[in-house]
Amino acid sequence: MELPINIVVMLVVGMVALATLISIIPTPTKEMSVFVENAGLRGSTLAKGNSIIVDSSTAENPLAITVVVKATDNDGNPVRNANVILRGLGGAASNTTDANGIAILTTPDNARIRLDPNQNEGTMDLKVVADGFYDYEKKDAIIIIKTR
Repeated sequence: MELPINIVVMLVVGMVALATLISIIPTPTKEMSVFVENAGLRGSTLAKGNSIIVDSSTAENPLAITVVVKATDNDGNPVRNANVILRGLGGAASNTTDANGIAILTTPDNARIRLDPNQNEGTMDLKVVADGFYDYEKKDAIIIIKTR
């Protein structure tokens, strides 16, 4: 049984086209480092690190927070235009890194976070996605602690 020559030619051309398409898809080749520079309540002085401490009276209301995140490659160069997403405790914030690799995330009024009355602490997850880099995900990246 022989295959007609036009089927063989189409099969070869199709395989070459598929191989070409696969070769032009960019693969992530770099790791990135992500640091939470500052965190705090929106409108107040931000503290270094990833912890936000609130008193009991403040924690009864939905909280608006601000977090400053910096993304760099392994050589310390800033990662530009990376999408940064912070979510948890019923709230979320997102932004894109600037030319210095810095993104300022602020929960909007309609997406504020909340600690339940019997909840003394809670965490939020951080995700950073950039072209040419492996996705960065960190569970419990931001810690919110209620003092008594």
